[in-house]
Amino acid sequence: MKTTAFLLLLLLSAKIPTPPDPGKLDNWLKENTGEMGGRAILLVADRNGKILYSHAVNQLNMRQKIAARFMARRAGKDANLDDFTATTRQPIASCSKWLSAALVMRFVDDGTLKLADKVGKFLPVLSLHGKGGITISQCLSHTTAIKAPALKESIEEIRNTGSMEEAIEAIAKLPMEGIPGHVFHYSNAGLQIAAAVIEKISGKDFETLFAERMATPLEMKNTDFGKGKVVLAAGGAFSTPLDYMNFLQMILNKGMFKGRRILTEKSVADMQINRITADTRVAYSPAEAGDAGYGYGEWVMQASTATKLSEVVSSPGLFGSFPWVNNEKGYCAFLMTYYIRPNGRGDRYRELRELVDAFVQ
Repeated sequence: MKTTAFLLLLLLSAKIPTPPDPGKLDNWLKENTGEMGGRAILLVADRNGKILYSHAVNQLNMRQKIAARFMARRAGKDANLDDFTATTRQPIASCSKWLSAALVMRFVDDGTLKLADKVGKFLPVLSLHGKGGITISQCLSHTTAIKAPALKESIEEIRNTGSMEEAIEAIAKLPMEGIPGHVFHYSNAGLQIAAAVIEKISGKDFETLFAERMATPLEMKNTDFGKGKVVLAAGGAFSTPLDYMNFLQMILNKGMFKGRRILTEKSVADMQINRITADTRVAYSPAEAGDAGYGYGEWVMQASTATKLSEVVSSPGLFGSFPWVNNEKGYCAFLMTYYIRPNGRGDRYRELRELVDAFVQ
């Protein structure tokens, strides 16, 4: 009896863990959504796929509705002014880069492609214009040294081409601004070349390859690259918060998703190594990137000294959507928004990350 009473006393006196308080995240979304297009949804999940946080704020004002209609008309589509939910499908701009780089790494994993392969081996037109020595690694890390036009201009040019061959020929004619591997220029060129390479060696179009090798095994049923004439590998994807979270889960779990290997652990690690070294000149990097490094299709936002993996990796998009993986704290998150103005965006990202870090502790 004494033993039982003692055990009961221990149980009663034990500190019951307090569940995390979502209040600060709720408040952050409420305070910032007006500056992020009027609609936002944030999802946070742990390593096991459990959704720890899911909250949307929808407060479109008249000005934002007019802007959304204008942007939709420019794209030749009807404006969707519905509230954001976990299944809302939106263009995700440069969040696409992470998806495309991962698809290329699947070819590396199966041995049909090497990171050291030179692109001229597959695309002779690049050799004709002095770019054949660029490697697949340099394509994925924006270190081709090709002097690409501004991102928006480049997107329009690729969308207006009639075939992948035409898109690559246009890239082949662009000037160089240094030695490949020694210049970082954040652009669409490298990933477009990589996309053309995997089309060439597989005999299939990029959209089909993405569906077969990434979207289907990751259960990303509402994610594709727009199904246009020419894929925009660096910025043409459409996705939903739930779909993109499946991809992030795979990255967080070192290539595994629901017991199935999608990428090798080595490929995930290779993607997270900062390729901007001391002898790399930064020709162009978005202001909101700050001093972040860059791997393959993803920014290395915070390096870890304890492991080979970067502590935090991400691939934000032009329209404000912000996916990230925190390897150290064991969570992934995706903020979906839709707005163009980047003012204060980098500071918002950092503030949100800090709040989520504290939330999952």
